[in-house]
Amino acid sequence: MRISLKYLLLVAPAALTIAVLFLYPLGFSLIAAFTDDAQRLTLAHFRKVYALYSTDILFTLIVVLSSVALLALISITLSAVITLSSCRPIVQMLAFLYRLPLFIPFIVAAQMMRTFLAKNGLMNNALVASDLLTPMETISWLGWKGIIITFVWKQLAFATLLICGAMAALEQSQILAARNLGASRPRILFDIILPQVLPAIGVALVLSTVTMMSVLSVPLMIGVGTPTMITVDMAFRVNSYGDYAVANALSVVSLLICGALSWFYLRHSLRQKGGE
Repeated sequence: MRISLKYLLLVAPAALTIAVLFLYPLGFSLIAAFTDDAQRLTLAHFRKVYALYSTDILFTLIVVLSSVALLALISITLSAVITLSSCRPIVQMLAFLYRLPLFIPFIVAAQMMRTFLAKNGLMNNALVASDLLTPMETISWLGWKGIIITFVWKQLAFATLLICGAMAALEQSQILAARNLGASRPRILFDIILPQVLPAIGVALVLSTVTMMSVLSVPLMIGVGTPTMITVDMAFRVNSYGDYAVANALSVVSLLICGALSWFYLRHSLRQKGGE
């Protein structure tokens, strides 16, 4: 009994924090999204969301899925180079560079990219100074392109750490045996490594998706108007109108999108384990 009480006291602060900071706001948002001022069930808030923000919801989906696809491609490529390359200087340089975004907050990353991708930003100024472009040929990369670039750059360290760690944990004897049999690096990657690290890739992409769906600073600072992401719409409804009901309805839509992607990953993962 004393041991059980000790365990309860040990987990109580964490459980209380989760209940107060996560479960209570989640329950309040769900109730407020489906009820009116008289506490009656209604779908009016969701009808307003569809009428006003359906384009923004589609825009959010396109931006997030495009970012996740690019993130998967780049993080898997980096992890494969770090794991399979025999050129140690390149591996050490990549291992140093890809970790940099891990320690930079999203709001700082957004401000950096805003000054880097603007028409008169650092990137275009460097291209003009190198005589690769003229000042009249420069274009702004702010907007949806800048949002995708920022998301991918910021999440690259997190995804690569997970995937590269999973690749490094594999039995090296499998890779050595494939090399001794004459297998090329791409074949080793696709036939031996990737099938075994798919769970880690899925976890990295699902967590990155949830993070992108919840970020406000990047679309707010890099976006150029409409359409925009639904996090900006939530902030606008609260700050401009004090309309928490519609903001909560938007948060439910965001929750459903993240839940659907997570369900797809879990279903695919469980199907693979069942097939084994």
